[in-house]
Amino acid sequence: ALLKIDADAALPALPALAFGDSSAMRVGSPVVALGNPFGLGHSATMGIISARGRGIGSGPYDDFLQIDAPINPGNSGGPLFNAQGEVIGVNTAIFSPSGGNVGIGFAIPASLAQEIVTDLMDDGKVERAWLGIGIQQLSDEMADGLGIGDVDGAIVSEVMTGSPAAAGGLMQGDVILSVNDVTVKELRDLTRTIARLEVGAPALLSVWRDGETLTIEAIVGKPAETEVIA
Repeated sequence: ALLKIDADAALPALPALAFGDSSAMRVGSPVVALGNPFGLGHSATMGIISARGRGIGSGPYDDFLQIDAPINPGNSGGPLFNAQGEVIGVNTAIFSPSGGNVGIGFAIPASLAQEIVTDLMDDGKVERAWLGIGIQQLSDEMADGLGIGDVDGAIVSEVMTGSPAAAGGLMQGDVILSVNDVTVKELRDLTRTIARLEVGAPALLSVWRDGETLTIEAIVGKPAETEVIA
């Protein structure tokens, strides 16, 4: 939820936290998590960034910061600070066989949180761009069969009729190597990059087809409610 506070001249200035650059965080960077674990308000814990771009199986757009700062039920929604006191994440989830902290927590990067806030302020909803394809991970066996060699990518299993991908000339069996200069090492690299584009923006795809690399431009669109986004 996005809350709006109507402040006027009769109220004192309302302090607000500043966002930092979550993309500048590296593995090993110190962080502080603030929250309300088990109802214990204003609890602060300290740790480091354990990994970046982590997927936890919550959806095709997973892009979490993994942290070892102890967080527990009640921390979700609390800020994650860098060493300068700037918000670089929003604490979201933990991995735990027992339900308590075991040093594996996850936070939404501030860059993504800011995009969501902007979308909600401007449009009242989060709108993700859509290419209109089905994809699967390029396996070593597939790469050998296609004669690509040792590369990463996503193979196109379906091109939806009338989709931006179809209009751009993408074909079933194409292997997408990169999108807007982002290498497709995992399927999430493609889905996240496409989803974060504005509807109507171009997506430049580096594609392997019939033994050669092509560049295809597709203008991303808005998905129907029932479509799987990719």
